[in-house]
Amino acid sequence: MIKQTKSTCCYCGVGCGVIIHSENDVIVDVKGDPDHPANFGRLCTKGSTLHLTAKLDNRLLYPEMRNERTAQRVRTSWDDSLDFIADKFAQTIQQYGPDSVAFYISGQLLTEDYYVFNKLAKGLIGTNNVDSNSRLCMSSAVAGYKVTLGSDAPPACYEDIDHTNCLLIAGSNTAFAHPIIFRRIEDAKKANPNLKIIVVDPRKTDTAMSADLHLAILPGTDVALFNGMLHVLLWEGMLDNAFIKSSTTGFEVLKDTVREYTPKMVADICGIKESDIVTAAKWFGAGPSLSMYCMGLNQSIHGTDKNAALINLHLATGQIGKPGAGPFSLTGQPNAMGGREVGGMANLMSGHRDLSNAEHRAEIAKLWGVDTVPEKAGKTAVEMFDAVKAGDIKAIWIACTNPAHSMPDLNNVLEALDKAELVVVQDAFNNTSTGKYADVLLPASTWGEKEGSVTNSERRITRVNPAVPAPAEARHDWAIMVDFARRLEKILGKTSTLFPYETTEAVFNEHRETTRGRDLDITGLSYTLLNEQGPQQWPFKLGDSVGKSRLYADGVFPTADGKAKFINTSYKATADKIDARHPLHLLTGRLRDQWHGMSRTGTVAQLFNHAEEPFIYMNPDDISRRLVKDGDIVKVSNKRGSLVLPVKSSDDIQVTQTYIPMHWGSEFMNGLGVNAMMPPAFDQTSKQPELKHTAIKLEKLTLPWRMTIMRTIHDLSSLQELRALMRHFEYATCGLFGRQQHGYVGMLIFKAANDVAPDLSLISKIDDILGMTDDMPLLNYQDDKRGISKRILVETVDTEVADKRVTGIRLVGETIASDWLKEVMTSGEFTADVRRWALAPLSAPPTGHTGRGKVVCSCLDVSENEIIDAVSRGADFITLQNKLKCGTQCGSCVPELKRLINVHGKN
Repeated sequence: MIKQTKSTCCYCGVGCGVIIHSENDVIVDVKGDPDHPANFGRLCTKGSTLHLTAKLDNRLLYPEMRNERTAQRVRTSWDDSLDFIADKFAQTIQQYGPDSVAFYISGQLLTEDYYVFNKLAKGLIGTNNVDSNSRLCMSSAVAGYKVTLGSDAPPACYEDIDHTNCLLIAGSNTAFAHPIIFRRIEDAKKANPNLKIIVVDPRKTDTAMSADLHLAILPGTDVALFNGMLHVLLWEGMLDNAFIKSSTTGFEVLKDTVREYTPKMVADICGIKESDIVTAAKWFGAGPSLSMYCMGLNQSIHGTDKNAALINLHLATGQIGKPGAGPFSLTGQPNAMGGREVGGMANLMSGHRDLSNAEHRAEIAKLWGVDTVPEKAGKTAVEMFDAVKAGDIKAIWIACTNPAHSMPDLNNVLEALDKAELVVVQDAFNNTSTGKYADVLLPASTWGEKEGSVTNSERRITRVNPAVPAPAEARHDWAIMVDFARRLEKILGKTSTLFPYETTEAVFNEHRETTRGRDLDITGLSYTLLNEQGPQQWPFKLGDSVGKSRLYADGVFPTADGKAKFINTSYKATADKIDARHPLHLLTGRLRDQWHGMSRTGTVAQLFNHAEEPFIYMNPDDISRRLVKDGDIVKVSNKRGSLVLPVKSSDDIQVTQTYIPMHWGSEFMNGLGVNAMMPPAFDQTSKQPELKHTAIKLEKLTLPWRMTIMRTIHDLSSLQELRALMRHFEYATCGLFGRQQHGYVGMLIFKAANDVAPDLSLISKIDDILGMTDDMPLLNYQDDKRGISKRILVETVDTEVADKRVTGIRLVGETIASDWLKEVMTSGEFTADVRRWALAPLSAPPTGHTGRGKVVCSCLDVSENEIIDAVSRGADFITLQNKLKCGTQCGSCVPELKRLINVHGKN
């Protein structure tokens, strides 16, 4: 019998509600929760395939440990592993002090998990060395709110999208990063054609293509733009002077600064038209105006200033605290907000308290029953790994995150992990690059198994209910930490425990008490209320019947004088600047169908169909000037690192700029990923590093030997074995494509290139892994003289109908037919033409076969060429939906469908 469980999606900070369908303790499907106010039943491509990630072949199921760094990890018990770690931590603390240990945790943890980690570090051990990967995505947004409005509290809500007349999206490709929010924006535009959408982004993203005005500014020039818009608002008399006088301070100083930021000056700095700056300012000033922003503002050495400069616009025009207006940071991770609420970062304390405030520290010490909470701020992300490398931090505990992929200047981070005396990694998955450095691996529960609560971008708390039990010996993150903490307490001579929790709810109730009387007061909430009445926004005080949708409607702010503060911001350049040696800007961002380091999404074949492999995207003019062409393999490098990958031409990229998605790492390519080249420099207020931009050089490589392998797979074991071989090639990628069907999880694809042919034993090993050995039913071609070897595996999939399908292709030395043979693999059809021509060096398919192109609609497997064909024959958007059904499910493909109609439609 199918059981239905209400929970949330575990990807971005939109916080979509899901209904998990399970049977016999196995997750079989997932649907959007129509009652959840974040998504009203909608899910994006990632969320709608969550059930396909609920498999065990990439899960960490048992504790593993090694007593010495040079030894291999072996399976062990929970008792042995936690005793070992407790002894090591105690010895380190006693010998070197509390700050010799550290915890690096994650915005994907639940609030209760976060709370226990925070209390363990700051309450028991006495160190503030507990930081989060939220430092990499949200800390500048936090700092921006605090320096201007007085508290880390987004004042707007999703409903404001429906009421605004001007939506300013800055540094966010919302269509890719927060697709369900973008569906709501599309609905708002349809309901109100007068809604003006302004997008600020160097790239012409899907979000920018949907804008009424795209401000394609040069990288890092956001502060100049916002100051220039404020200059125009001043000049045009579009300020709310009454609000400025009654509810703000500091405007006179800022006014003197922005007088210099004339449209002409800003146009020169930003590389855009003066008239567009004026238009954007007038649209914003007319209001009501809502801004949405994300990593483009946050991941910068001037991230706090960028956030503050945008908030300055809202304060100057009074566009805050009313329907359709306000500065609204879009949270990157599902519970980055919850982590901030409990103080789960090196400079924060529970309940939005200030670590530098002695009264606040005393309050938490009293609540926790400890003498004191350490005053000195802990090491933040970049500082933490620098301290590990320097030997100041001896032991580091990493939970639910993959810093060997996500941190900047990765070679430095890997050196730190290698030098650490003890690395503990607590994770649900066994396929992360950080796990390779672990002395102890601890298996944690994950989506569908966890219970607790999360807070989304609009301050809405949702109860997370488990649908199935954790597999094998995996445990909930908070429970792991409680068990460890009690063991550590005994060694440290504590006679009573700070961690009496037996249930998740007990942790929540203590966290709730820390919020009493604070701006985020949730004393009116309980697990029972959240389950019965659904998700609620904070503040939700005892006695309240509903939370607060918008903050600061009364013009009073949580500052000492009750007034918001204008910050005097000035434009400053990026950390890295292009020069003669490194003449190209490199930008990073997200793919539509992937998430972070892909430890979860990277197991779902259909999520690769929109973007199958890593490329560096370049403007066509830059490509031609460098005498390279689409598909050529190049080396991209700067002083910190390098990558080898193919070039792809894109009109969406400006001249002198390039783009590489941030998801691809060492699990999917021979290289560390784009973050290896990113600077470790960080904002001095938020301590957030500049992960969006660096300067690079590019050189074409001559790698004549090529190999392409495609194989249907029942599980992920062969994929993981092949990934271990990528290091043998100058260029290599390994991923998935196709869809889960016929008992297969999809198809793997492995591509490699080298300057010389590898040893034949390596090819033989690959054949063994793939099950494409001589004893299998193969079409075979061997040309030893030219170094060409081709194999095509044809197997009977359905014995009842004798259905023969192509299930494996291995091309070595010559790969001209790769593209159309991939189409054959996808369809599986084994026709007479395929048999006749499959081993021939043909770049195009035989007569009668047409390529589909990339998949645009992942939900219904509708390809680009199918869409272009329909559009060229007169189909409009509605016709495409009716005929091909694309764009009728999650809607993530809608912006691309509209672009294809604009490019290929009949005039």
